Amino acid sequence: MVDGGVPFPLLSDAGGRVGSIYGVYDEAAGVNIRGRFLIDPDFNIRAMEVMTPEVGRNVAELIRQVKAFQHVMKTGEVTPAGWVPGKPTLKPSPELVGKVWKVWKPEKK
Repeated sequence: MVDGGVPFPLLSDAGGRVGSIYGVYDEAAGVNIRGRFLIDPDFNIRAMEVMTPEVGRNVAELIRQVKAFQHVMKTGEVTPAGWVPGKPTLKPSPELVGKVWKVWKPEKK
């Protein structure tokens, strides 16, 4: 555990060097706006979300997306919108193009 009780390292970006690289640095305000980036083990950005400071991000959705990307990397299957572990996935194929709606039905709430 890192000092302060957070179980992962945190980064400070005074001056916006990292934020500028990712396109989230607001030079006029001198701060980074809220940005979230999922980067795979090969250092490819797989997902990103950028929001202005007055609206918070959804941590549950972040965790769901991390689990979905891990599943895709492990199995080669794809995860439909809103997928959670244990729910059906799709096997990519040319026959599936344009027909996902026939194969995958979202659950009704």
